[in-house]
Amino acid sequence: MRFSRTTSDFLVASRTVHPRLNASAIGGEYLSAASFLGVAGLVLLNGADMLWYPVGWTAGYLLLLVLVAAPLRRSGAYTLPDFAEARLGSRPVRAVCTLLVVAIGWLYLVPQFQGAGLTLQFAVGAPTWVGPVIVGLVVLANVTSGGMRSITFVQAFQYWLKLTALLVPALLLISVWLGDGAPRVPVGGEWLSPLGSGGRGLYVTYSLIVATFLGTMGLPHVVVRFYTNPDGRAARRTTLAVLVLLGVFYVLPPVYAALGRIYAPELAVPGKSDALVLELPAVMVGGPLGELLSAVVTAGAFAAFLSTSSGLCIAVAGVLSQDVTGRAWWSGRRLGGVAAFRLGAVVAVTVPGVLALLVPSIGVARAVGLAFAMAAATFCPLLLLGIWWRRLTDAGALAGLGVGFVGSAVAIGWTVAVGTTESWADVLMSQPAAWTVPLAFVTMVVVSRLTPQRVPVSAGRLLARLHLPEATGQAPQPARS
Repeated sequence: MRFSRTTSDFLVASRTVHPRLNASAIGGEYLSAASFLGVAGLVLLNGADMLWYPVGWTAGYLLLLVLVAAPLRRSGAYTLPDFAEARLGSRPVRAVCTLLVVAIGWLYLVPQFQGAGLTLQFAVGAPTWVGPVIVGLVVLANVTSGGMRSITFVQAFQYWLKLTALLVPALLLISVWLGDGAPRVPVGGEWLSPLGSGGRGLYVTYSLIVATFLGTMGLPHVVVRFYTNPDGRAARRTTLAVLVLLGVFYVLPPVYAALGRIYAPELAVPGKSDALVLELPAVMVGGPLGELLSAVVTAGAFAAFLSTSSGLCIAVAGVLSQDVTGRAWWSGRRLGGVAAFRLGAVVAVTVPGVLALLVPSIGVARAVGLAFAMAAATFCPLLLLGIWWRRLTDAGALAGLGVGFVGSAVAIGWTVAVGTTESWADVLMSQPAAWTVPLAFVTMVVVSRLTPQRVPVSAGRLLARLHLPEATGQAPQPARS
């Protein structure tokens, strides 16, 4: 609280975060419950093809590095709606982007809270509502006290805590496995082909790749961290370091999944697989040491919930403070920047916390995968076309964002209500990115080509600022805050 006083401190840490610190913080917030618990559970339940999730989540940063990181930082924006308005000069586009940031943020927050409830229920037998309440209160205390400045240090520490919490027990569990004579994983035909054979399996694979590769650049809590770098070069260095940190971490969840197939096959059922990382140490080691190892991974799991939830809270509170809570329409006056941010943070945490208790869980990793699919079908086309195509118009952006959001929302509602079966309709809805993303891109391009008169007159000047290095003297000017 001593260092965070201005709106810029709360939203982007006054753009002073060093690349190494920022990379650790991104790793801390990006490695969510889906990474810590969900990946191991998915591989245990469905087989090695589920490794497309961590591969895609990591490779998404490569595309972010090449196409988005530096230009987005040079835009001088604080949030995604800021960038959209600066690029297209449209208040309606800004309003739609605000709604999308909130929708994606809440969709991502719900499984974090549900994972917290699962973890506390396993650890101490607490009711499932206790986890979301504790995580929500801690996140609010962290975010409202210092905003981006305070959570940057917390998230950077929590990356290394999560890595240690998985690595140390994994090494001990591998030693137990070797001491038992290194038994092999009992593999069945179903585990070898978890995505199915024929067209359905191929479709699911490619749709998963599209969602994870392209969804990363559209996640609000990931994008906002690049605004905290001092310049575009630092943004690229940050992204490169993130690739290394994520690659190291994602080696570990498959180890737990493979050992789980040997020692805890009873957990390979829907509803129990997400608890594998928490329960495996006690199953394999037992006694006080097993309980200690379970305590370590439980601490790592809570670090995942807290760091990811904090980043999402910052992203959602930032756009709410600028476009909703900051206007204080119910009182007829405008709140100050920090006061509006804190009010936005309360809203950002309360709504998904309530939803986590009301909505049935569909699995932590699957829920996060749907958030990636929505981000890939909305913000990914907007960012890529907005940064690299001068002829994008506000009408095209609105049409593409609407098509991507509606298609993703229908698919998510279908998945929650119906679940997944072997029918083509359920397969298309459970993995929608393969059709929603191309549809959104095509819609943006076609509508923009039909409305050439709506190309902003400032588009050329803004694109030059996005792509010219800072050393040329084209210093980025802050967008609307």
